[in-house]
Amino acid sequence: MGPDLDTLAAALYVRIDDLLAQNPGLAPQRPVVGFAPKLTDAELVTLAVFSALLGFDNESQFVRYAKAHLRPWFAYLANRDGYNKRLRRSGEMIARVMGCLARECESWHDDVWLVDSTPVECGRSRETQKRSGLAGWAQYGWCASHSRWFWGLRLHLVATPSGLPVAFALADAKADEREVCADMIDAARIARPGQTLIADNRYRSAAFEADLNDDGITVLRPATRTEAPRPRAKFLRPLRQIIESINWTLKGQLTLERHKGRTRAGVAVRIATRLLALTAAIWHNDTYRHSRPARSLTAYDH
Repeated sequence: MGPDLDTLAAALYVRIDDLLAQNPGLAPQRPVVGFAPKLTDAELVTLAVFSALLGFDNESQFVRYAKAHLRPWFAYLANRDGYNKRLRRSGEMIARVMGCLARECESWHDDVWLVDSTPVECGRSRETQKRSGLAGWAQYGWCASHSRWFWGLRLHLVATPSGLPVAFALADAKADEREVCADMIDAARIARPGQTLIADNRYRSAAFEADLNDDGITVLRPATRTEAPRPRAKFLRPLRQIIESINWTLKGQLTLERHKGRTRAGVAVRIATRLLALTAAIWHNDTYRHSRPARSLTAYDH
């Protein structure tokens, strides 16, 4: 591993270990009586971030890599089945840890948010669609960037201009983006007066904008052909490009499209792990005042 990845791993493990010690409720519940896991929760989350940053989309390959190269870092490394089982049970913990790290970043307090959704394909054949454990959750939806239909989910993301994930949700491909966005902001309890939300025309709705206005959030989106020019429209194009680049980071560098999840828990934890990896990199770049852009992962992907 490179020195930057070494320092990120060490700092991340220590911070997660402290978070779990200070907030035991973040970790999955376990019986009072029984064997303590040899691989701690902090070690498990750190390993998951390693996997995402290094571009692994196959757990068997990652476990082999970890046993060959990460032995000095971890006293115990589970086999593939044990690692997978622990990871699938830790999705909620990973999401909570991500929220804690995000709140420690300076950009968390940015008064501009960007919202968008991107396809998360879960299968292509008709047989996969019928037999998949995701049936009933995954749906057929239209992918505008590829001009084709896909079967799967959509990742809905609210982020700051620096790329920091503020809230996220996985929903079926046909879910109303405005409803999902409102639910994300409400569930994460992040609404604050003076906030501006940059969106595209898929989020056009008088009721949606009114609801967010009640929470002090102003929606900034392009005007349609039948509308008068909307205020501050000149800021839209560069900021919309930022959310597209965040999606590219998740798909291109963090292998979002190659998640290979086959169950609801499996897909959810794999997506959450990639978002945590992005958050951890921004947190580390921010905390240690690195000169590179906050969302830069090039120091950690090898």
